[in-house]
Amino acid sequence: MVESALVEGALACPGCDGVLVGWGHAQRRVIRTLRSGVRLVLRPRRARCRGCGVTHVLLPARLLVRRADDGETIGAALELAVTGHGVRRIARVLGRSVWTVRGWVRRARCSAGALRAGLAGWVVALDPDPPPIAASGSAWADALSMLVAVHRAAVVRWPELADRLSLWRLAAVLSDGSLLAPMPVVRAINTSRPLVTFGD
Repeated sequence: MVESALVEGALACPGCDGVLVGWGHAQRRVIRTLRSGVRLVLRPRRARCRGCGVTHVLLPARLLVRRADDGETIGAALELAVTGHGVRRIARVLGRSVWTVRGWVRRARCSAGALRAGLAGWVVALDPDPPPIAASGSAWADALSMLVAVHRAAVVRWPELADRLSLWRLAAVLSDGSLLAPMPVVRAINTSRPLVTFGD
């Protein structure tokens, strides 16, 4: 799907909105998943902007930038953190190091306000009369509630995405993989066509 989108000129540069074209591949990566012992081995496509000349690595929708674990694994940790589990217990459950899980949780808490605000715009864009979303008691819990609301509205709006648009894949797509980046960016709102979720 990435190849056809590049050929059709359907991908825009995040920096200048120029058209992205194929430009080789990035280095091979090994990504850990939730399933014990199952790892993804991939060599992501690289693209270059015809306008500004900057190159970009195109990650599958399930991945986050600069993370060795897929979005579902990181999302599972963040959900457990919201429900009151400590990082040591989460690390044990997921089979990850305490330092790794602590980093995910800290980063999520730091970026929660920006994510919540960006996701609120998506809730309203997808559902002009959304149900009330109650405050959850913490910024990250509120951001997670907002993500759940966006997911619910997206599946109602585009039922064809229901089978392949998980909560954490949606988070990765809307943040362009920057969910745990120091300054996460929520994708600009465009509801005229279904969210593009590249296959893995």
